[in-house]
Amino acid sequence: MPYKLLVADDEAPLRALLQDAFSMLGYTVFCAASGREAVALAGQRPDLILLDVNMPDMDGFEVCRRIREHVACPILFLTARVEDADKIEGFSAGGDDYVLKPFSLDELEARVAAHLRRQQRAAAHPLAQVRFEDDLAVDYAAHAVTCGGRPVPLAKKEYEILELLSRHAGQIFDRERIYEALWGCEAEGSSAVVAEHIKRLRAKLAAAGAREHIETKWGMGYRWIR
Repeated sequence: MPYKLLVADDEAPLRALLQDAFSMLGYTVFCAASGREAVALAGQRPDLILLDVNMPDMDGFEVCRRIREHVACPILFLTARVEDADKIEGFSAGGDDYVLKPFSLDELEARVAAHLRRQQRAAAHPLAQVRFEDDLAVDYAAHAVTCGGRPVPLAKKEYEILELLSRHAGQIFDRERIYEALWGCEAEGSSAVVAEHIKRLRAKLAAAGAREHIETKWGMGYRWIR
């Protein structure tokens, strides 16, 4: 079955270019000209979303926040310019990567394929549920976290950091290693966003009643303690 790709951008020539290019590669491509249309088309369960940041009715960050609760696929932001604050906002909203305009089609196609391969590997090797002493439970197959039986709402990258650290409890990961593992070596961002995600993850776990599982080893990185 071909991968389904959602392209959301208010520039008609770019939408047409991407639709033609990815259709020729065998993808099924849906196109949205606005943020509201993108939210509606997200119901088609795409395997990956290319999402323009600057759209007139609803920007890409807001679209990402609205659909992330029920869409788990990779979301790649398309933008002509990005500052560190934008990257943090985008990743916090649940985005996975940034693609800077103008871009080469070859690079974009390679990056889309890399995200889909990573997603496919994760789906092909589901893990069992793990429960910790404080009644914090991680269901790796369902990508879900609960504490005392109640769901802990995590953004996609927050969950992925938790999964990476908890699967390798006791092992220290520096920011660069976490960034490369979850965003990919080809990503345009900075490892500085890792600290922001871990800050939010810790706050959500604490609010749910879990004890401190993520330990900071100053000058070295982070590790999961059981």
